[in-house]
Amino acid sequence: MLTNSAAGHYKWVALSNTTLGVLIVTINMSILLIALPDIFRGIGVDPLAPADISYLLWLIMGYLVVTAVLVVSFGRLGDMFGRTRMYNLGFAVFTIFSVLLAVTWTHGDAAAIWLIGMRVLQGVGGALLLANSTAILTDAFPADQRGLALGVNQVAAIAGSFLGLVIGGVLAPLNWHWIFLVSVPVGVFGTVWAYYKLRETGVRVPAKLDWWGNVTFAVGLVALLTGITYGIQPYGTHVMGWTSPSVLGLIIGGIVVLAGFVAIERRVPEPMFRMSLFRSRAFTAGNVANLLAALGRGGLQFILIIWLQGIWLPEHGYDFEQTPLWAGIYMVPLTVGFLVAGPVSGILSDRFGARAFSTGGMVLAALSFILLDLVPVDFDYRVFALLLVLNGLAMGMFSSPNRAAIMNSLPASQRGVGAGMTSTFQNAATVLSIGVFFSLLIIGLAGTLPGALSTGLIAHGVPADVANRVAGLPPVGTLFAALLGDNPIQNLLGPQVLGALPPADAQFLTGRAFFPELISGPFAAGLTLALGFAAVACLVAAVASVLRGGKYRYQEPDQPLPAATSARV
Repeated sequence: MLTNSAAGHYKWVALSNTTLGVLIVTINMSILLIALPDIFRGIGVDPLAPADISYLLWLIMGYLVVTAVLVVSFGRLGDMFGRTRMYNLGFAVFTIFSVLLAVTWTHGDAAAIWLIGMRVLQGVGGALLLANSTAILTDAFPADQRGLALGVNQVAAIAGSFLGLVIGGVLAPLNWHWIFLVSVPVGVFGTVWAYYKLRETGVRVPAKLDWWGNVTFAVGLVALLTGITYGIQPYGTHVMGWTSPSVLGLIIGGIVVLAGFVAIERRVPEPMFRMSLFRSRAFTAGNVANLLAALGRGGLQFILIIWLQGIWLPEHGYDFEQTPLWAGIYMVPLTVGFLVAGPVSGILSDRFGARAFSTGGMVLAALSFILLDLVPVDFDYRVFALLLVLNGLAMGMFSSPNRAAIMNSLPASQRGVGAGMTSTFQNAATVLSIGVFFSLLIIGLAGTLPGALSTGLIAHGVPADVANRVAGLPPVGTLFAALLGDNPIQNLLGPQVLGALPPADAQFLTGRAFFPELISGPFAAGLTLALGFAAVACLVAAVASVLRGGKYRYQEPDQPLPAATSARV
């Protein structure tokens, strides 16, 4: 047992180390988005080719999927065998696979498959860190300081997701291997520091591992998230794959297996996740609000990258090779807003409760999405930056108090699995949000892009049959080209067609102006749908936050209950 003085010192050690862990995990969630063009050029794979587009999808989504799937199981293992032990293991695993990613030596398909596999395994380490960091902080800090601690931790998580964009933009053009190597010294330092300084201060509840619960949860969630990932891809003559039998089978099968998981957890004596925790209104409402907020926020990063890289930056004189770095820089105001609001709202929620801050944050976030939709595609950056700051402030107001309220509602013996379930809701909703946002953008593009593309190509000398063939290709390729900061016209037309055109027309079609102007109108149509969805999700999250009730902290019983009933809520 730590003395008061030692406990006062230890809580800051726990905060600094877990913040470092969360920061490095979230940096690696986004660092690939900006670096993808350089990675695929480096390994000699065209990610926009129909046969290779799955490589692009899984490099983006694989890390997110595995962290969403494993955090609950790893949180439960932390409750059973020690949260610090699982967290230390996570730092080591994350570092090892960062090294293996950095030393990728092959090319072509073999390199793409290697990168995807190592990213998935790096995500295992990330899941161990995410699953246990929140519980370690909750154990280390008294209830009236958890908002501050979790606020700092949440700021690190959001800041990391945007710092990754800038770091990837700086390092990838120099050498794409460096985007993975940069995590290695941080991982080594964090592993050693955690091993020597972190201590087990929480309640451990030895129990048998719930194998059936773990297996059904993993299989069901993997199937569901894989179906969502492949739903973005074309299927037959359809612009997306939502009607594909395999996609429908994965999604429906995943939901059925997850229903089986719930049934198992209600019957086994020592479940991976105790459904009785949902009897707590504070826990349930907080997680529902968290899921809906992640649905609204999850795809925003992709929307902004496409908007900046594919349209706004080229139209304002930036070469396509420069747009990845500058997209990250121009998105910094979003992080600034979160850096300001996260800790402040966490501190205030410790005193006044989470409901007002979380609810107000979601209402403000919905307003920011509506205002972003009113901004023209070719916007004044000063207005755009102010709206990004507003959105960051809103998400900061929500996230820290909401996470602290969830953790305060949990018994000490269930903090690991409770934190894991909260992270699962957030990460799974992020994957779902990406699928929804991409789908809505594709719907917008599919309605108007073919006609605009055909007309524009014919006007600059492209034969009508070639223009119509190119215009008939699925718009998902155009969307991914914008995400990669690439001009796809050169690949779509090919050297023979371009060589037959007058030099001025060929130069215009492959320059900075044609492609951004071409997709501006169709993108705006899809943008309205996506931002409208985000605003509605945030407003529903605000309603859930209101329903959480007043300030609440779980009161441990004077005498410990048996393991099977200790999660009294």
